[in-house]
Amino acid sequence: MCKDCGCSITDTHHHHDHEHHHHHHHGNPTLEDKKTVEVITKILDANDKQAESNRKHFDQHGIFAINLMSSPGAGKTTLLEKTIELLGDELKIGVIEGDLETNRDAERIRAKGVPAYQITTGQACHLDAFMVHEGIHHLPLEELDIVFVENVGNLVCPASYDIGTHLNVVLLSVPEGDDKPAKYPVMFRSADLMLITKIDLLPYFDFDVKKAIEEARALNPKMDVIQISTKTEEGLDKWINYIKLKSSLRSIV
Repeated sequence: MCKDCGCSITDTHHHHDHEHHHHHHHGNPTLEDKKTVEVITKILDANDKQAESNRKHFDQHGIFAINLMSSPGAGKTTLLEKTIELLGDELKIGVIEGDLETNRDAERIRAKGVPAYQITTGQACHLDAFMVHEGIHHLPLEELDIVFVENVGNLVCPASYDIGTHLNVVLLSVPEGDDKPAKYPVMFRSADLMLITKIDLLPYFDFDVKKAIEEARALNPKMDVIQISTKTEEGLDKWINYIKLKSSLRSIV
């Protein structure tokens, strides 16, 4: 995680650049270094305040915001494309895309007729609340019901940064293996929902669904789980109904 390894030690006055500075004098900074701890604490405190501001901004516009997190290639963008196809006539969707480089994912989303803003992070391995704040102001919020934030593909750092969404979703694809919840516990502890994706590939991989769910829920007993395939569309109805339910409950609050 960024807050443990120190890779998010930045100048907090330049969040839009979000450059990662690794100091190499007499070894890298660690949690044993008091100054390192102080810097990281300040960064996370500032991030949390901005995240709360983001959430209030979404609330003021009646928007339900969802943070999608996963390893690269787990199927986040394809899931968004399918979600837009199945849900777009009922709820107006906007997307904030996060990647190290290129605008390819945002272009795919715009091709579906949905507004999307691409954030290229350079070397940063996650989105933070300041980046999402920038993205918020590039979307027509008054026209939207739901905003998806597709985080940078990474099972470590995104879990440590509140970005101001209402729901955290982690995708675990069958080709990745069923041991990921045990190996990356912070991510699965932070998730409200785990989507087991690419289940059409289960016959071809040694993936124990029961084990993956048990290990995830051992970390987070309240976690919901849905198994889906964007190829066969199995389970997509459950995902769509889940979004509609959570969105309606949020609007009541």
